[in-house]
Amino acid sequence: MQLTRRTLNRTALHRQLLLRRSDLSPLEAISRLVAVQGQEVNAPYLGLWSRLSGFALDDLSDLLYGGQVVRGSLLRATQHLTAAEDYVWVRPLLQARFSRSSQSAFAAVTKGVDRDELATLARRHLTGRTLTRPQLRGLLAERWPTADSMALGWLAQALLPVVHIPPNGIWGRGGATPFTLAEEWIGRPLEAEPAPERLVERYLAGFGPAGVKDVQMWSGLTRLREVVERMPLRRYTDEDGRVLYDLPDAELVDGDTPAPVRLLPSFDNLVLAYDDRTRLMADEHRRQVCVGSVTNPVILVDGFVAGMWWLTKAGLRIQPFGPLPDEVMAEAERLLEFAGQKGAAIEIGSQIRP
Repeated sequence: MQLTRRTLNRTALHRQLLLRRSDLSPLEAISRLVAVQGQEVNAPYLGLWSRLSGFALDDLSDLLYGGQVVRGSLLRATQHLTAAEDYVWVRPLLQARFSRSSQSAFAAVTKGVDRDELATLARRHLTGRTLTRPQLRGLLAERWPTADSMALGWLAQALLPVVHIPPNGIWGRGGATPFTLAEEWIGRPLEAEPAPERLVERYLAGFGPAGVKDVQMWSGLTRLREVVERMPLRRYTDEDGRVLYDLPDAELVDGDTPAPVRLLPSFDNLVLAYDDRTRLMADEHRRQVCVGSVTNPVILVDGFVAGMWWLTKAGLRIQPFGPLPDEVMAEAERLLEFAGQKGAAIEIGSQIRP
């Protein structure tokens, strides 16, 4: 069965809670999304606001302080927020990726550093306590004074499952990054050998139908083709003939289903979930949205990217890719109110509206 681009678009929006704001709790929504990109501190709040009815800033802050949600390096070795009960199996699946990438990144500046010894020493320093990265790297530099201390800190973070604890991850809070051992903060050990099929299944539930390259792009894992092909999944093709996989009983959404305007934050889950992003945006728009390591905030109109936006101290700035409907302005005003900037100016291109 061939799926049209609009069917893939509407199905993705449905599974991402973007066809209508959901009544799910924030914890349920984060679990639905597997992990929420948290490279920028405020982005998860804006992403959940776009997906949930009645969402307030304290809803997520309380989960972080309570430990039900944790913030740490996960998918693609970047910062994510995930349910604590998911972190304990997702992070072990990704550990080999962390180890490989850290070896290639830091080998030249950590010559003579035994990685196993570093991990053991870092664990000893973190056991029963919380340290900032500068504090940890200072302690490690006592053992390896000639190595690059910055690299020692990053290497320890790659080799050990650690989470950043509040106030890190709280709306509007920056500064030092405190972290501690994940199993101590969560209160349970990480799973020893989780199955990759589990991650594929959760991905498809939140983002499918999708191809193998899509799963790999989203997760940062490689060599998943054999894993995917041995699973009892339903197969489709897209308009370009690519094979797509989905859960056998997962719902597809008609391409003519109305899609509301949405303002998605930097590095949003939906934008980073696919190798082939044509179900979401035209290639010429992708080149403007995804620039190097940056993924800009986007405006969805009729389900597709129609512009970019940025929240500033003065208000909200919009860069359209073409004409925008009035609903974009209404949604922008709602976002400003959520962010505590009700009534702030909205700039569209060179035009500013109070």
